[in-house]
Amino acid sequence: MKPLSPRQISIIKAIVEEYTTTGEAVGSDTLDKKYNLGISPATIRNEMVRLEDLGYLKQPHTSAGRVPTPVALKLYISELMKEDTLPVTEEVSVKERIWDHRQKIDTLLREATHVLSEKTNNIGFATTSDGAVYSAGYANLLTLPEFFDIDVTRQVLSIIESHAALEAIFGRVLDTQPLHIILGDEFGNEFLYPCAMAYLDFRAGNINGHLGVIGPARLNYPYVMPMLRHMSNLLDEISASWS
Repeated sequence: MKPLSPRQISIIKAIVEEYTTTGEAVGSDTLDKKYNLGISPATIRNEMVRLEDLGYLKQPHTSAGRVPTPVALKLYISELMKEDTLPVTEEVSVKERIWDHRQKIDTLLREATHVLSEKTNNIGFATTSDGAVYSAGYANLLTLPEFFDIDVTRQVLSIIESHAALEAIFGRVLDTQPLHIILGDEFGNEFLYPCAMAYLDFRAGNINGHLGVIGPARLNYPYVMPMLRHMSNLLDEISASWS
């Protein structure tokens, strides 16, 4: 693929950040007014057309604006995004929430998924190598327009309670990063195209598993990713105390 120009990269970054905040297609006028791109609205429009041709943007049927594709989101996450730094007070509050549940893996993971769902406003989930699935936060989907489509919501709810379905999704992941992001076609299910999953592997004692969140493609990645890492580190710390 032809390398992107700095101007095109700036437009992608602005569109992703606007879209993840509003959930709405982004137009050139919005970019011109809210982001200091240093180019005219007409130039922005021309570049957006080029980026659509290159597969970074798409145009919803009912809008003149554009939304980022999974390709653009992956570019943003890997190269353009600056992760949030979790405040120490928040790290401590999360630890306090799960620390009292540290004696049993099932209650520990159940509480961990509740905390993840509350902190990220999405569904938090965990799976273990012995076939258990834990999840929380279903009500969060009701506030997100991506899940007003009953077919999308039905598919999410069906896989999040199925260890086999989740493992099938994990098995499709080819990247070697410790924290995995699944978007669009990577789910292998057309109804999950509007969704995203962020997860990582963990080990607690003799139990292996996955810990993550699932929500819309416009997850708050700068916050979700460090929160997942923090939760994984806490599981490591707790399981080390079992030996």
